[in-house]
Amino acid sequence: MVSSEISEKGKRKGREKENDSPYKSTVILPRTDFGQRANSAKREPELQKFWSDHKIYENLADRNSGDVFVLHDGPPYANGDLHIGHALNKILKDFINRYQLMKGKRARYIPGWDCHGLPIELKVLQSLKSSERKGMSTLQLREKASEFAHAAMERQREGFKRYGVWAFWDEPYMSLQPSFEAAQIEVFGKMLAEGHIYRGRKPVNWSPSSRTALAEAELEYPPNHISKSVYASFEVKEFSDSLKYLEKSQKEVSVVIWTTTPWTLPANLAVAVNEKLEYCLVEHKKMFGDRQFIIALDLVPNISQKLGLSEGDNLEVLHTFSGAELSGSTYQHPLYDRISQVVIGGDYITTESGTGLVHTAPGHGQEDYQTGLKYGLPLLSPVDDAGCFTSEAGERFKGMSVLKEGNEEVLKAMSEAGALLLQEDYNHKYPYDWRTKKPTIFRATDQWFASVDEFRDQALKAIDEVQWIPSVGKNRITGMIQGRNDWCISRQRTWGVPIPVFYHKETGEALLNEESVAHIVSIVKEKGTNAWWELPVSELLPKSHREEAGNWNKGVDTMDVWFDSGSSWAGVVKCSEKLSFPADLYLEGSDQHRGWFQSSLLTSVACNSQAPFKTVLTHGFVLDEKGYKMSKSLGNTIDPKDVIEGGANQKLKPAWGADVLRLWVSTVDYSSDVSVGNNILKQVGESYRKLRNTARYLTGNLFDFNPSTDSVTYDNLPSMDKWVLGRLTEVMKEVEDAYESYQFYRASQAIQRFAVQDLSNFYLDTSKDRLYISEPNAWRRRSCQTVLNILLIELTKAIAPILPHMAEDIWQTLPYQTPHKSIFQSGWLEQSHPPHESEMWDRLRFLRADVNKNLEGARAAKLLGASLEASVYIHCSDDKFLPVLKSLKGNDILSHESGSTNGVDDLRFILMVSEVVLMDSEAELEDAAELFSKSGNSESGCAIGVDRVKGNLQKCERCWYHDSTVKSNEKFPGVCSRCGSVLGLVNFKLE
Repeated sequence: MVSSEISEKGKRKGREKENDSPYKSTVILPRTDFGQRANSAKREPELQKFWSDHKIYENLADRNSGDVFVLHDGPPYANGDLHIGHALNKILKDFINRYQLMKGKRARYIPGWDCHGLPIELKVLQSLKSSERKGMSTLQLREKASEFAHAAMERQREGFKRYGVWAFWDEPYMSLQPSFEAAQIEVFGKMLAEGHIYRGRKPVNWSPSSRTALAEAELEYPPNHISKSVYASFEVKEFSDSLKYLEKSQKEVSVVIWTTTPWTLPANLAVAVNEKLEYCLVEHKKMFGDRQFIIALDLVPNISQKLGLSEGDNLEVLHTFSGAELSGSTYQHPLYDRISQVVIGGDYITTESGTGLVHTAPGHGQEDYQTGLKYGLPLLSPVDDAGCFTSEAGERFKGMSVLKEGNEEVLKAMSEAGALLLQEDYNHKYPYDWRTKKPTIFRATDQWFASVDEFRDQALKAIDEVQWIPSVGKNRITGMIQGRNDWCISRQRTWGVPIPVFYHKETGEALLNEESVAHIVSIVKEKGTNAWWELPVSELLPKSHREEAGNWNKGVDTMDVWFDSGSSWAGVVKCSEKLSFPADLYLEGSDQHRGWFQSSLLTSVACNSQAPFKTVLTHGFVLDEKGYKMSKSLGNTIDPKDVIEGGANQKLKPAWGADVLRLWVSTVDYSSDVSVGNNILKQVGESYRKLRNTARYLTGNLFDFNPSTDSVTYDNLPSMDKWVLGRLTEVMKEVEDAYESYQFYRASQAIQRFAVQDLSNFYLDTSKDRLYISEPNAWRRRSCQTVLNILLIELTKAIAPILPHMAEDIWQTLPYQTPHKSIFQSGWLEQSHPPHESEMWDRLRFLRADVNKNLEGARAAKLLGASLEASVYIHCSDDKFLPVLKSLKGNDILSHESGSTNGVDDLRFILMVSEVVLMDSEAELEDAAELFSKSGNSESGCAIGVDRVKGNLQKCERCWYHDSTVKSNEKFPGVCSRCGSVLGLVNFKLE
């Protein structure tokens, strides 16, 4: 596949101007079809089509000889367009899958989508006119939601494919597929059979804006939430037996509580204290007259300050007593004819804030609920689905929003009752609905729950058996499992998997057992969950209850979408013969410790007594270049589509292509948050260009090379070639270790350092004379081509998981036949060479760097232009290094025949200068050279001198080296004896 000539930009132009020599056609310049520019808009889709047409991925995933490797895809939500976070996630997964495929494993990657839930339901409803919404049936809404999810999935799928991500795109899993839904209901049934599923009335996170219960993973906690906090007093009606002596004063005594949710005060049924804390009776006659209050002793100074009392004028402490002594006292609710009790709470009652006495409304808080259970308190929750007070709260509050006017009205009523001591704004963490971005409430409702208590210890043990990367993830999810409450799995929405329960019309008794669930599973496998709404109760009931169909109603709740995705191990991994359970890897954002990782762990442990994954890998979030969270309102978002195809203004947002996007992913340490922006992409684009140019140089110099017939054996290679092969092996070991440990930034850095520092800046630079000037079959040229070919193949394999398009492009433009259609069929790295004279070559590279510094000085002084115009003088006082330099000192004249060196390991070619003179002393060097640097100022420890070539050294028109034999050749005037010999060997005719 030989095509147009190429050469280094700029240098060739200069050579063409300067060299009108008749010998220029004999200089062997590189040739290749591998373009200098990626032309990604055209070339990348062509390569993706090549993979697709030849089923490269599918064949590898099915036919590789290694073990099955399962990276189970955490399903993105089928709602909206892809963002840069999606790109980070999917590209990381593709790095891993492609690497595993090249290692010979069968990496079957099944992409997934989460398709149920409120966001899709809301999107559908928002797209309809008011009249359409009113007349829409449940099944019609579900059908439109399904259409929406499918359309979103198809858009996202095309975006992922354009990133170059390999997957079984035509066989995705979707949580709305009947087979998946049936597997999910089976998981529910197994947990039911084990006694983990129950129905109960307890407070749950409730979203008034969505009118449904929410799981913890569906909450977010925006900063700067301000609540109206209040200090309120409840008058004591009767003291406990331990505190009867306080009744002697005949004064009004009140317990003081503090709350940030005044709207819950109508539901107050107790005041809780910590039995271990010290409490006190206080008064302040100037401020409160004869009224006295009970608060925690440690909080007296803080409350005095909040009341506005001056320093030293604190509330006066009259008596002290323990929380245990206070318990059993009773108090009067200030708004209702209700007597309640002071009870013992738990360790959640502290003196860090508030009063040390906790307002307890069992219908509106988890800790309140637990305390209520202990004391048999009723679940009073006078709030409806919309977050408005019901008649249970009283006619004054009925219909008012508890988060708005209802809250204010309660404050007003407390003030009128003389029970409001103080109110203030309070900035704290407060849960919001992650979809509607509006505040939630805690509200007691009838829901279905999964109890974690029975298998919590088993889940914690399973966590210990999983590899967590980074390791901090283990601590994070351990703490969450240790402290989590029962999982509310029911949702009051239409678009989802139904909880397959029936309720008796008269008694309200629930029918939910193994038989009924198994029957629903069989129906859903065939017809999908729409059958729950389509079929009559008589067909949905199991045989044992079918004749009683008239007595039963279908339940209307659907399952939490985290139960959907948390069952994917059952609906995808465990049910496929081509996959293996547990999965080798789950990889998602770090927020999934409380989401998909946790829901998957809990369902799997409950059903299988083991985690569904062997390893869990997490990545951070994507921020802008300044480290700020991306937001459309701030205008700092980066659309991956724009990165690939370019934005509206191509100057500001050029089309970088998928490989540059992927290279960016490979450069970041994703274990924490990562940054991206136009400036970062420019830097990545420059790194990509350097890699591409290196690959182009390698391919271009192999246009006439056949590895089968032209390779030189390792033993016959010069020292420089053996050294660079040893370096290649070292770098490739580092790259492989980085891939194995999922530290792709290490692989990317190692590859780029090697390509730029070891190859472009040194080995390839010094090899030009061998490649361009030698006759085609010369040993010094073929040995170099042998090494270039090894370098090209190994580097191409190393970059293939990260830069698949570039790697495939290289493979498709190789100038010789290979046994594999695709680079990905060729396997992983194969070459292994020992380190060779590394210490010597490191020292020589330091010497070359010192010489180059002096050459730059000479150019600045207008002493010379090109390095081949230079004579270099070296003085070395190191007894170990001096013999090395002498052994590499070539003949004084350029010769085609081997002289004192092999024509490769030669200072003249290593330093790329026309003459190298070894001096006996620095003084001698200073006399000989126009410019010099002393040994103490050099990295090599040598003194360096530079001057323009002198005497009888003339420039060869062909190789540009200056040599004393130039113009002595009558047959080929103007060239050195070496070039004259080459011209004779290639039968060049001078016209």
